Amino acid sequence: MSADFDFSGDVVLVTGAGGALGSAVCARFAAAGATVCGADVVSPDSEDFLLDPDLVDFYQGDFTDEAQVAEVVDSVVDDHGGLDCLANIAGTWRGGTPIAETEADTFDFLFDVNLKTMFLASKHALPHLQESDGGGEGGEDGQGAIVSVSARSSLEGGEGDGLYRATKAGVRILTETIAQENMGEVRANAVMPSVIDTPMNREMMSDADHDQWVDPAEIADVVAFLCSDAAAVTSGAAVPVYGEA
Repeated sequence: MSADFDFSGDVVLVTGAGGALGSAVCARFAAAGATVCGADVVSPDSEDFLLDPDLVDFYQGDFTDEAQVAEVVDSVVDDHGGLDCLANIAGTWRGGTPIAETEADTFDFLFDVNLKTMFLASKHALPHLQESDGGGEGGEDGQGAIVSVSARSSLEGGEGDGLYRATKAGVRILTETIAQENMGEVRANAVMPSVIDTPMNREMMSDADHDQWVDPAEIADVVAFLCSDAAAVTSGAAVPVYGEA
């Protein structure tokens, strides 16, 4: 069974657009008729860029840098007349060492990429999302929407990747905060994947059972749902997207 959403007339900004999950989210919104604005620190001519650039209007920027975030968001609004949905997909994983052996630079890197990008993108998008009448079908009762990426591992501590888990717990808390602060104006939700089936994860965990991992396209379906008017009564949620893992 498949669900169809119509985002015609809506402008969607996706961070981390060049990655496996970001490119799937961009493709999902493009297929639903949205004007998709993809942002990434990596340029489309990079070998690590997985997105078909023809699907999006691309904006290159480092979303750990507030000035660049503000410039990208302002450019999107100037180019397209507004902003209806923000998908905070930018993020990464680092682990393998206990806290006592982890470099402070790793702390800074993970909190910058996983949490600061979500904070800055949301901060600068919110004034525009508050003016949105989007939600997939349009209409005067619509609301802007933010969907961010947390993780199942954020629900508890664990050996070797505590900093990653902490950043993804922070994403959940900021999501709940944004939902509370913008009730009735902007909905904010998060998805919590288990292991995502990406080229990088397959390389790092080549002996794992990849069939149990969750496909990026399946997560993208949930992101689209949470941005649609079908989820009009859902805000402040952290939705499991575990697959079979």
